[in-house]
Amino acid sequence: MTRIKVMVVDDSAVVRQVVAGLLNDDPGIEVIGAVADPLLAMARMKIQWPDVLVLDIEMPRMDGITFLKKIMSERPTPVIICSTLTEKGAQTSMAALAAGAVAIITKPKLGIKQFLNDASDDLVSAVKAAARANVNRLAVVAVSEKLTADAILPAAENHGAMIQTTERVVAIGTSTGGTQALEQVLTALPRVAPGIVIVQHMPEKFTAEFAARLNSLCQIEVKEARHGDRVMQGRALIAPGGKHMLMRRNGAQYFVDVIDGPLVNRHRPSVDVLFRSVAKCAGANALGVILTGMGDDGAVGLLEMRKAGARTAAQDEASCVVYGMPKEAVKCGAVEKTVPLSAVAREILQQLYVVLA
Repeated sequence: MTRIKVMVVDDSAVVRQVVAGLLNDDPGIEVIGAVADPLLAMARMKIQWPDVLVLDIEMPRMDGITFLKKIMSERPTPVIICSTLTEKGAQTSMAALAAGAVAIITKPKLGIKQFLNDASDDLVSAVKAAARANVNRLAVVAVSEKLTADAILPAAENHGAMIQTTERVVAIGTSTGGTQALEQVLTALPRVAPGIVIVQHMPEKFTAEFAARLNSLCQIEVKEARHGDRVMQGRALIAPGGKHMLMRRNGAQYFVDVIDGPLVNRHRPSVDVLFRSVAKCAGANALGVILTGMGDDGAVGLLEMRKAGARTAAQDEASCVVYGMPKEAVKCGAVEKTVPLSAVAREILQQLYVVLA
């Protein structure tokens, strides 16, 4: 088996030492360099090019964003950003994702060594996912028992009452590569688009900045969801990092609940949790869409939506950065239609014109 070649670029000697050690402990990964800044990295990369870069943002001589843009313009390579869990860190990380980074690993200002040791499984998983990422498609968590959505809410028993309202909703789930995919989809929607609820796997503190950035680009309103927010035409609600988001119905209108809870499919927020709640309260009034991402979160929930009468769609393999979540949804029979990313906005708009039987 060919080992994944990784280069770590971080001005902290502690981070370089710990990250390199953790990655080298995995038999499928080989750290070919751990250097203090991008200029040193470029010198090493002339000798041997890595499969994946683990990159800090704030470094001497050249910052990580500038280096990332240079790499993506010259030789696109999967890049994982290792960023501090702060508001400023969130802003720069959003810029990194927009520039083509595949994923974010957050680190605290203090206790970095212990934190990285605790998050070793997340780091290894992120590197392996990045190595499989189709970076040419880019636009420019501690391991626990794998819980299902049952940990948050029970499955629906029937959906007969759900055909009484004409309020349309769309539920979207995505992970790796999803920030770029969501930007392409949401910027293509007019103000009259149906209400949208979204789970994007992302750390806490980052989703607010991500939503604000999309809001500045889109005709529709995009915001980080707050408990009790209404799902309404012309608005997209993004689940906050570190919280689950569920949709509920009150009369003929839909709202979201933002709650704590255990990791589901090793994620919080979980796509399965959102999709199950939509299946229960919206039924045939909903469209479920699963986009690019690693793993299988969302597959079971999308199947529950389809069984409840919802329309369902998945992004096709050719346009995915990582064809993991859509693949699992297709495999379990949850997907009614597979479409390229460029056609997802059209599927959402068609939801406005569905006539219930």
